[in-house]
Amino acid sequence: MIEQIIKRDGRVVPFNREKIASVVYRAAVAVGGRDREPAERVTDDVLRMLEARENPGTYPTVEEVQDCVEKVLIERGHARTAKAYIVYRYEHALKRKGRQSLTYSEENIPYRKLWEALSWSVDQGCASLEGIAGLVRSGGYPGLVAACDAFYEAELDAAAARALERRDEVRVLIVAGPSSSGKTTTTLKVRERLAAEGVRTVPLTVDNYFFDLDMHPKVGADDYDFETPQALDLALINVHLQALLDGRSVQVPHYNFRTGKREGTEGSFRLAKDEVLLIDSLHGLFPEMTAGIGEERKFRLYIETLSQVRDREGRYLRWADVRLLRRMVRDMQFRSYSPRQTVRHWHLVRRSELRYIVPELQRAHAIVNSFLAYELPIMRARVGRELESIAREFEGDPEREDALERTLRVMRVFEELDVTVDESAVPPTSLLREFIGGSGYTYH
Repeated sequence: MIEQIIKRDGRVVPFNREKIASVVYRAAVAVGGRDREPAERVTDDVLRMLEARENPGTYPTVEEVQDCVEKVLIERGHARTAKAYIVYRYEHALKRKGRQSLTYSEENIPYRKLWEALSWSVDQGCASLEGIAGLVRSGGYPGLVAACDAFYEAELDAAAARALERRDEVRVLIVAGPSSSGKTTTTLKVRERLAAEGVRTVPLTVDNYFFDLDMHPKVGADDYDFETPQALDLALINVHLQALLDGRSVQVPHYNFRTGKREGTEGSFRLAKDEVLLIDSLHGLFPEMTAGIGEERKFRLYIETLSQVRDREGRYLRWADVRLLRRMVRDMQFRSYSPRQTVRHWHLVRRSELRYIVPELQRAHAIVNSFLAYELPIMRARVGRELESIAREFEGDPEREDALERTLRVMRVFEELDVTVDESAVPPTSLLREFIGGSGYTYH
């Protein structure tokens, strides 16, 4: 029995069979697999191979284990899973060397939108953390709230206008974007604008098509990777979309997020000929989600927190950090997740975004900037103190290096925002209310 393993830095740690089974299953899921049993059989073969090596009295290294996984996958005929595993392994090797990923993409930057955001921020005096803090101290916070909301609403007006230009052909309108970008509120606001122009929309909740939680790859002892498009039953989504556009009714499944399982249905669902299907989805740009629908029938709106705020060192605030704060606050208030759990899970969110969302940005027909400069002081008040204890807990833990780096980065932002604001200045129509509560919209 193998009891310990040698890490790349030379440390000897307890051997964990489940880590092998989990990473093999994750590779299988990435290529459409959903059966855990083959992953367990591959893991058993890997263990037998390790126990039969030439020096059975020594501990295996991480590299030896990974070599065995590749060999067993290929020998068992799991070619597609083997390829996904090899790519996963190579990507991590590049990351350790500080080199650019070949699979994950940070390109497709919407430079025109960034220039618009920067120009607007400079005009409003909120292009830096110092500027935001100064506005708050001078009593200008309510004005900043009103200005930011007006900018966001103008973004929505422009996006809706582009969709309406194709009203005679579009049957599916998709609001896509990374986690906590504000898709839900944006979808509701777009629906209002289309309704004002006589376009009837019917929302379809794609989250109901999640596979049961126990079918997602497990990461660590208490986390699951449900951030990838493969976490959704893409095949069933396509069948239902085609049926709806053909005028047939479908039984939309009901997903219970408390139990992590599909339980029954949402009832019968049908789309009239003069109605547009409205989809709010993290992976709405992912080609396989709507593969059976002609391009001329789709309109894709992409939303992101395109912040152009800089700190005192001239570093731009990261868009993903803004969304991390939103998700921390929302998870804590509405989903019984602690900020610690959210920041620990965030590396899975980012990995999925860079692999499956950002590379597809060129598919968007319109882009909406959902960043609100006034949200930062509120986030500081909501989770600032929590970050200090999280940083202390994660310090020195090699398994939490990514979470620690993000936590410390956000803490540096908050150091420059030592101000207190009145949340009542945020109206119920604000997108931020989706995360902090008190919204005039009803979320399901």
